Amino acid sequence: MATQKLKANVSSVTKRTPTWRVERAEVLAAAQEMARLGLVVGSSGNVSRRVKDAKGRDLMAVTPSSRAYETLTLNDIVVIDFEGEPVLGDLIPSTESLSHIAVYRARRDVGSVMHTHSTYASAMAVAALEIPALIDEMVILLGGPVHVAEYATPSSEELAANVVNALGDRKAVLMRNHGLLGVGRTPNDALHACQLVEHMAQVYSLSRALGRGRSLPPEVVHAEIELYRMRQEAEQE
Repeated sequence: MATQKLKANVSSVTKRTPTWRVERAEVLAAAQEMARLGLVVGSSGNVSRRVKDAKGRDLMAVTPSSRAYETLTLNDIVVIDFEGEPVLGDLIPSTESLSHIAVYRARRDVGSVMHTHSTYASAMAVAALEIPALIDEMVILLGGPVHVAEYATPSSEELAANVVNALGDRKAVLMRNHGLLGVGRTPNDALHACQLVEHMAQVYSLSRALGRGRSLPPEVVHAEIELYRMRQEAEQE
């Protein structure tokens, strides 16, 4: 009887203990797609998703540090709190977790963060070149130009603060001499933002090579930024 009662109690606790399988699976799928698309090389880059515990406390599911994406499994996706303390999983979380946490704290609308090292976006970051508002889709989906965050040591609180400041209310920011960070409601949204920025970085590079990298008219950019903000507000309702 005692053994049966113990087993029942363990089963009950297990059912109540969150494992965030769905959210961690989303992180895993986005990370592997990020690698498949060539937005990162080797184990560089990282992906996270905001999750909550049973008490409503904000946590994040994040890719581990220094692991090849093609061999990642669901059990490799760790969950940590916003102090960086482990909640689920044994692997070391991404070294850029501080930047992810800083974005989640600053932006309640963000449910996922992705950091990539794609070629053209990284070239823009190294050159410290902002990507101006070049096409309508870019402004409506990303919120305007893609600014460059000031350089700071990777994995530092200073870098995290610089990223938040340069990101503002938009969906992407270049990290000087580092790479790109994109955000969204879901990992798939963050992936789409990173893909779009990489595409726009290519377009801007080629247009500059042709000697004519023209932005949209200011009045159009202003109107489309307002549309972007309206959509953001609607999604939060």
